[in-house]
Amino acid sequence: MAAEEKPYRSFVKAISWRVTGTCDTILISWLITGHAKMAISIGFVELFTKIALYYVHERVWNRLDFGRVKEKDDFNI
Repeated sequence: MAAEEKPYRSFVKAISWRVTGTCDTILISWLITGHAKMAISIGFVELFTKIALYYVHERVWNRLDFGRVKEKDDFNI
């Protein structure tokens, strides 16, 4: 059977993904608004809300069997 992901792994993945996503959001916000302070404010707020959303999303998916393949036993009796 494949190893199940621990909750802390989902949390670390959420943080690393959000840092990447937040940089993208700040850049897009700055290009649209033309104001760096506004762009950083938008990025800062979404950083925390999306970490929480991603974590919950990841934990729900970790409970689903959808798309998983059970490993076959090494031997049969």
